[in-house]
Amino acid sequence: SSMADLARLPVLRKSDLGAAQKGARPFGGMTVRAPHAFAHIFQSPGPIYEPGGTEHDWWRMGRFLHAAGVGPGDIVQNCFGYHLTPAGMIFESGARAVGAAVLPAGTGQTELQVRAAVDIGTNVYSGTPDYLKVILDKAEAMGERLGITKAAVGGGALFPSLRKEYADRGITCLQCYATADLGNIAYESAAMEGMILDEGVIVEIVRPGTGDPVPDGEVGEVIVTTLNPDYPLVRFATGDLSAI
Repeated sequence: SSMADLARLPVLRKSDLGAAQKGARPFGGMTVRAPHAFAHIFQSPGPIYEPGGTEHDWWRMGRFLHAAGVGPGDIVQNCFGYHLTPAGMIFESGARAVGAAVLPAGTGQTELQVRAAVDIGTNVYSGTPDYLKVILDKAEAMGERLGITKAAVGGGALFPSLRKEYADRGITCLQCYATADLGNIAYESAAMEGMILDEGVIVEIVRPGTGDPVPDGEVGEVIVTTLNPDYPLVRFATGDLSAI
């Protein structure tokens, strides 16, 4: 009933998840539904298997896309991968939640990406921060001008110089922090600096290796409890460092 109570529970690490999944395939006995009752089953490096649902915004990505200004009338060129790993479906579910259409572009085939962006008129990019630059540079080399004005990115570092380059090209770029296991954890908004915690998770910052919470402002490991009723993960260790 309190954050202090939560801190008494053990930390769940990816190695623990992998070991549990070997003993009870594919989800380690941690899902509420049977494996065949999920819409998708994904495989991430490890390998670790994650379930996926098609219910409304199952990964809670819509709030980030809304913060990025994406909604009805937009066409999202989704350049996250659709094969085995869940990133493509995570962002597609978010686009569906805010009423935007999706070009399921995936990764690679940059010349075809440019051709599709021009022919379809996509105006939003979703994908890793650096791949948008690859597409824009290819478009210039092909003598094409793209209509992308908004970018919702994740899965990599968004360096200030790269964000400025996009801004100079007329593209507003915001990033989120999500994982295959947890879905969306935090996201940016033009309203403030830093990242906003998603309302569907509880985030603790702990002293690495101990699970003990640190004071606000101190850097530590990000521990996340997700309140997904189909796949609840309690005190899941991300291995990432941050601060409140």
